[in-house]
Amino acid sequence: MGSPRNFYSTIIGMYKYILESVENLNWLAVISLVLFFSIFVVSTIWIMTRKKDYIDRMSNMPLEDDEEPLQMVEK
Repeated sequence: MGSPRNFYSTIIGMYKYILESVENLNWLAVISLVLFFSIFVVSTIWIMTRKKDYIDRMSNMPLEDDEEPLQMVEK
């Protein structure tokens, strides 16, 4: 088995080769930006179109007690 230093230099060389062989990664950045922006816009529109009653009910949900406490089921 080879030395760890030789192993790591092989891994680094592999990553360097992959990154150098991909000539143009700009499309990946553009797709990421468009995807993030579209999700942000859609979620903002969805939130802004909700009724106030719905927002109040959802915001109070973690603070409400359950109607019935959970019971252990005996077998």
